[in-house]
Amino acid sequence: MRWNTQSVAEPLSGPDDGTPAQPPLLSLAGALRTVRTPEFQGITFHEVAAKSALNKVPPASSMPFRWTVNPYRGCSHACVYCFARNTHTYLDLDAGLDFDRQLVVKVNVGEVLRSEVSRRSWAREHVALGTNTDPYQRAEGRYALMPGIIRALADSGTPFSILTKGTLLARDVPLLKSAATQVPIGAGISLAVLDPELQAALEPGTPSPAARLRLVSRLREAGLPCGVMAMPILPWLTDSEEHLDALMGSLAQAGATGVTAAALHLRPGTREWFMAWLARTHPRLVGRYRRLYAKGAYAPSEYRAWLGRRVAAAQARHGFGRGFERDEVFAHRDADVVAAGRPDAREPALVPGQDALF
Repeated sequence: MRWNTQSVAEPLSGPDDGTPAQPPLLSLAGALRTVRTPEFQGITFHEVAAKSALNKVPPASSMPFRWTVNPYRGCSHACVYCFARNTHTYLDLDAGLDFDRQLVVKVNVGEVLRSEVSRRSWAREHVALGTNTDPYQRAEGRYALMPGIIRALADSGTPFSILTKGTLLARDVPLLKSAATQVPIGAGISLAVLDPELQAALEPGTPSPAARLRLVSRLREAGLPCGVMAMPILPWLTDSEEHLDALMGSLAQAGATGVTAAALHLRPGTREWFMAWLARTHPRLVGRYRRLYAKGAYAPSEYRAWLGRRVAAAQARHGFGRGFERDEVFAHRDADVVAAGRPDAREPALVPGQDALF
């Protein structure tokens, strides 16, 4: 494997917060071994041999792409609002600390993907990366799975896009420039919070807002398109005119080619984890959030319409047109929530196991 210093995990006592230790090897299809390393304190990696790399998006989904690749499951970014948290329960892990600390690594994903996209039956449809968990989370610095994925897609003539919060993407800018000469590609950075203190509380494992802004500029300087997912916008925390104006201004200065913004949505698994965080850090807002999200995962249409107008005004002040969603190759948007003010947004289905095939 690609570890410089490594150990196969033995049963350990639980972390200081009293949560129980995980067994040394999970019952996962294709499981190879479980690894702990001093470089990633508190995190356990479960290495698996994937049987498939391409995941087909269910036909009922309104996502603007049909295929995804996710080299990792779980994410050390530990974003308290991450919509993908509940997918960890498909592995009999919890949507909270396990999602942040028990990470599944598909160590052979590049080789398997190359085989799949080399088949005569492969139609070279757009493939989206970063739709479930971040492909450039910290572990990518060790496992280095993305270069093999990028090469396999580009060499096969398959267009693709990447969404990430991870500044590790900078390592692969030369590779992406080369891939862009072979196929249409898109890059997108996720950034919705400028306040470093709030960002560190919400996304404790992510690079700073300033580092992500520099990454936007680096991608643009390399001649690559770079849209930004300014999601989620958090009611009463990041939805003020001042914050949205500062966010759009910073993104425009960095050279972003477009911005997609929408309000927080709270699916099962995410809802419980986020509300527990809110109770610890902003207890005065708990009642407001319970009322706002009383009827489901999405804020009411009235709030989304109000936010949509506020976002559009901030976009317009900083030169972002409303047509950017269809102009970019970057297509990592949830078509049901991309327009924050659209009143007829439906909740997309998360199909258990759609990314659970190893």
